[in-house]
Amino acid sequence: MLDQNLTNQVQPVDVLIIGAGPAGLAAAIAAHEAGTKNLIVLEREPEMGGILRQCIHNGFGLHRFKEELTGPEYAQRDISRVEELGVDVRCNTTVLSIDENRLVTAISKENGVQLFKAGAIILAMGCRERPRGALATPGTRCAGIYSAGTAQKFVNLEGYMPGKRVVILGSGDIGLIMARRMVLQGAQVLACVELMPYSGGLNRNIVQCLEDYQIPLLLSHTVIDIKGRERLTSVTVSQVDENRMPIKGTEKEFECDTLLLSVGLIPENELSEQANVQMSNLTQGAIVDDSFQTSQEGIFACGNVLHVHDLVDFVSAESFKAGKAAAAFAKGEMRDGTMIKLVDGFGVRGVVPQKLLKLQGEAEPVQVMFRPQAVFENATVYVMDGEREVLKKRKRILTPGEMVELTLTPQHIGRLSGADLTVRVERQGE
Repeated sequence: MLDQNLTNQVQPVDVLIIGAGPAGLAAAIAAHEAGTKNLIVLEREPEMGGILRQCIHNGFGLHRFKEELTGPEYAQRDISRVEELGVDVRCNTTVLSIDENRLVTAISKENGVQLFKAGAIILAMGCRERPRGALATPGTRCAGIYSAGTAQKFVNLEGYMPGKRVVILGSGDIGLIMARRMVLQGAQVLACVELMPYSGGLNRNIVQCLEDYQIPLLLSHTVIDIKGRERLTSVTVSQVDENRMPIKGTEKEFECDTLLLSVGLIPENELSEQANVQMSNLTQGAIVDDSFQTSQEGIFACGNVLHVHDLVDFVSAESFKAGKAAAAFAKGEMRDGTMIKLVDGFGVRGVVPQKLLKLQGEAEPVQVMFRPQAVFENATVYVMDGEREVLKKRKRILTPGEMVELTLTPQHIGRLSGADLTVRVERQGE
């Protein structure tokens, strides 16, 4: 039960955005440009920009800005635009709870406990790294084991080197990028070890961060032991079979003082669950429609809290749509039409959005994204309306490390029957 004094201090806000990373900033820009002036962004970190602040490598912005930027440069463009618009961004503010009625409780050192009643909420909390505890890797609890993102923060923002002889477990993009970064800072990276028979990162990062620096990528391998009393002294790596079980006799010991973990990202959805938002077991984010509205009316989700992206350009594009849709909802503009489900077919994992509203009026293009379940060469992606082909796209190669994006045009949407849409992959010749 809320204290009566707090209840009397509830602040009304048209659109409330949680998170001032790339998703939250893009959503804020779009909501403001759509006419929402009573707009607040809450951010728990002391600065805007999110994870991009520590991503000092280039490769950002190629799709959106048609030029290559570093992470801080990309973030600064949105920060400057937000400041130019005069959006109310409150840093050092942690959101404690959200309920189904869009009542938000937050706390900060400056303002204490605050309550907000929002016309619409945009969830843009991003994601976190999977820790060692989630891996159940045997061995000692010694120093020298870091998530790749933590090591990136130490090196790029705080000026500390985690170690000198490094093994990386997992081949996600952050791990690949940190392999290169550690070499450039004078460390020796002994190997990048990946449990799966394929990398979890972008192909360009495999080439530019491992192959260009002669760092071996050990596919179908994993760390089976960690040794060290005070500080890590070595890890034992073994090849795994098709069931991902270690193969006896393939063990190899690497003497090292640092183990970096790049073993997956988890969307930060504790607040989403508090609001009883329906979640997807596949993406670990909310189930949304094509406007990025969740199962709770007036609550929207975008960016890595919805599904983990490989490019920030896609995060921004998605978040612009969410911001525009949240602004329309806060004004009382309702969409009317037939709701159609999008479902995963063969070779597809985690289609987003999971629902599409076939509007009574003119439709807008809808971007459909997913990750392949495995590596496919010379494959074709189909969107099927029952037995009828809606869209097909040929791909030379599909890998789980790279998202696939399809565009359903207004013409495609206008011809839909109302049945479930199935997205599936077919190998050549099937």
